Amino acid sequence: MSVDACAALVERGDPERFAALMAAPVAARGALAVLYAYNLEIARAPWVTKEPMIAEMRLQWWRDIVAEAAAGKPARAHEVAGPLSAMIGQGRVDAAVLDRMAEARRWDIYTDAFADEAALDAYLEDTAAGLTWASAQALGAGPGTEAAVRAYGWAMGLANFLRAVPELESRGRIPLLDGRPEAVAALAQRGLDRLAAGRGKVPAAARPALIACHMAAPLLAQVVHEPQRVADGAMEVSEFTRRWGLLKAAFGRI
Repeated sequence: MSVDACAALVERGDPERFAALMAAPVAARGALAVLYAYNLEIARAPWVTKEPMIAEMRLQWWRDIVAEAAAGKPARAHEVAGPLSAMIGQGRVDAAVLDRMAEARRWDIYTDAFADEAALDAYLEDTAAGLTWASAQALGAGPGTEAAVRAYGWAMGLANFLRAVPELESRGRIPLLDGRPEAVAALAQRGLDRLAAGRGKVPAAARPALIACHMAAPLLAQVVHEPQRVADGAMEVSEFTRRWGLLKAAFGRI
């Protein structure tokens, strides 16, 4: 099945989200696998080539798939495109959210810094928060829960972004507008504040979409107290913390 192929892609390319996928209820896994696989495809598109034009074409290919599905056109023959198009066609996920996820990845192609704090915020909103909201939509979340769901995704997106800072810098990117420890700590605190604002406001049916965000709080709290960990590439949690957080999230305690 195509959904099985999506899950296999996630298992190989995104182990943390695969762990979250396996912790989700069986009924939720199919939709999450497809969306996580789509996210993986667009996230790695800018990095598989050093040619910006080719990377742009790869992202546009996915944007075309989303647009075609929204227009009711037949799905392209691809292990992720097929089930993704079916979800869009069934109205289970908003095509505009998926399109913005791909469009935002254009920043990863080039070496320009974010124009300002608002630009970084928008990048996290359209990528990680967008994925979390699309996942919740696919599980039946209504529009009244969007802000809370996105808060979880934004916080986890920020944590992952901060974890990636050394690698991004090694590839010639300028990820941080202000790399001073106090500025990095303040940025992490904003993520914790967003997380706190969303906590307790997501209905049970949509909570499997939040499982992939279970490490946001411990990672961001770590940066608040020890911001140098970002530059050192030392953002990590113990295996116990990771497993305990995953277990709690699987039971909806997130």
